[in-house]
Amino acid sequence: MVEWLMGLPEGHVTAVPGLSRTAQLKALGNGVVPQQATAALRMLADAAGLPHRGRGRAA
Repeated sequence: MVEWLMGLPEGHVTAVPGLSRTAQLKALGNGVVPQQATAALRMLADAAGLPHRGRGRAA
């Protein structure tokens, strides 16, 4: 469920052999959500007047 919420493919963390559920959640919780990073970079590019690829402006 956490992988899905973060936009990651199923099994990205949960299919790693030997990781307990606690370790999986810790790894996912410490990751940067890719969509948030993309939105932040788009906003910075817009503020700096730099061109960027993407689907419009970040909200």
